[in-house]
Amino acid sequence: MKIRQPIVAFLGHIDHGKTSLQDFIRSTSIVQTEAGKITQHIGSSSIPLPTIKKICGKLLETLKLSITIPGLLFIDSPGHAAFTNLRKRGGNLADIAILVVDVNEGIMPQTLECIEILKQYKTPFIVALNKIDLLPGWQSKSIFLIQNVSSQPESVQKILDTKLYELVGKLSELGLNSERFDRIEDYTKQIAIIPTSAKTGEGIPELLMVLTGLAQRYLEKKLNINVDGNAKGTILEVKEEKGIGTTLDVIIYDGTLRQNDVIVIGTLTEPIGTKIKTLLEPLPLKDMKDKKTKFQNVKEVSAVAGVKIVAPGIDEVVSGMPLRSCNASDAGKVKEEIKKEVEEVIVKTDLQGIVIKADSLGSLEALLKLLKEKNIDVKKASIGSISKKDISDAQISYEQDPLQSAILGFNASLVPGVSVPKNVKVITNNVIYKLIEDFEKWREEERKKQETGEIDLLVRPCKLQLMKGYVFRQNNPAVVGVDVLFGTLKVNTPLMKKDGNKITEVKSIQQDQENVEKAERGKQVAISLPRVTVGRQINENDILYSAVPEQDFKKFKELKKHLTQEEKELLKEIAAIMREKNPVWGI
Repeated sequence: MKIRQPIVAFLGHIDHGKTSLQDFIRSTSIVQTEAGKITQHIGSSSIPLPTIKKICGKLLETLKLSITIPGLLFIDSPGHAAFTNLRKRGGNLADIAILVVDVNEGIMPQTLECIEILKQYKTPFIVALNKIDLLPGWQSKSIFLIQNVSSQPESVQKILDTKLYELVGKLSELGLNSERFDRIEDYTKQIAIIPTSAKTGEGIPELLMVLTGLAQRYLEKKLNINVDGNAKGTILEVKEEKGIGTTLDVIIYDGTLRQNDVIVIGTLTEPIGTKIKTLLEPLPLKDMKDKKTKFQNVKEVSAVAGVKIVAPGIDEVVSGMPLRSCNASDAGKVKEEIKKEVEEVIVKTDLQGIVIKADSLGSLEALLKLLKEKNIDVKKASIGSISKKDISDAQISYEQDPLQSAILGFNASLVPGVSVPKNVKVITNNVIYKLIEDFEKWREEERKKQETGEIDLLVRPCKLQLMKGYVFRQNNPAVVGVDVLFGTLKVNTPLMKKDGNKITEVKSIQQDQENVEKAERGKQVAISLPRVTVGRQINENDILYSAVPEQDFKKFKELKKHLTQEEKELLKEIAAIMREKNPVWGI
């Protein structure tokens, strides 16, 4: 057993400085040649403890800790993509995260996204409040951060404090307790905020000190691994490399992976078994994102490390999938284990729910967990573009419940040429919380449409008065002029007198000699009324009400949020009339 490096994931909104912070640390580390150079693996940078000690200087001594971790392993990622793909069964591979926030811009949409995902995976994190060098009047100095802040003009200190406590307030709204790192009373209950500048390096020694201290104090037990055993890893990215073909960028988090090892990898269908042809690492300090980066063959890699794998038959592998090395005789058993692990995320049921698609297994898992937290049922969850089959599944959902006929695509778009019918809603976004927000908004709008549609089928409350001198026909049917006092009068509305007895219904409505379907409050219209005679059942100046059936009245109570205040008052009046005969009417 040995203590491995903690995996540190950098997350944050675009252009807030995730890569710049790492670049500063990497370039600083190169200068510290006597302390041991930084090594860079696939999408990751390994920073050894001697380098950290050199950068932090006397700061580490203030922790009063015996530091046994060998260093830190940084994972560079665009936004949160690599973080969600750093998945392992039941959680996330990252031991700790750095949330990078621009001091001037504060929390942005992608920052919120990252916070939601960090909370969901229960990953501890600290905040790098970056770009302090851009604060108006800031004077950069090569001294430790707290001295540096104290030596700034008072107006600058005030600006920094204001920005910092705006962030503290926003995090508090999100249910997170935070404070500037030197003011923290309990690191288990508060999130540390470290002001930094990726341009000048200010705050970076403090950032590394807090990271190292937290990792040593709270993560040491979790960091014990067996490097002699079979390798366990996660696919970070699947890439096409010129002259090589499909390759896999993998983070190995347990055991040792060797050239010619048998490996089993999850796919969307059956796990595949293959044999490693080549293990590649970029040359030291070369950026993986640079197409000119050259690789070197290695015979083996031990956890924790990133490596590029070349092997036959890996075309169907997608990001976020688990990988295991094993003896050839154990491949069948390992395939079953991996299949179960993937099936925990890939959902295919006959139950009601929406359809969700994502670009990788990690992203899908993150989306699925957040939807479950919001009690949103999922019928099918899968990886890839939104296909004709997904549309069909959503159409089946529409027949069961129109509010479930949605497809959510996280970093997933519609397959070109696939048409979307009117009864299916496709919502796509590359920010999870925005995707869920858009879905909830659509569902609320649809629910409103449904309920207002239901209301339209009910007898609406209405009160009208027969106008004096406007009897156009006495009977068969009676045609009279009326003034709509309250509510809306519709064709086929049953009418009753003040005693609650239904006497007729509105056969037709005319306004300016034109037939209309309804007349609102304040309108004066002519209506035809069968089975009544003016002078007998009805008279000029009579007040009539719509005869709202009891079951319609009960339905109105359920849908009262869609009624106007006037309609609510009128329904109370109608209920009072009906309760003269039946005290429990409508209750």
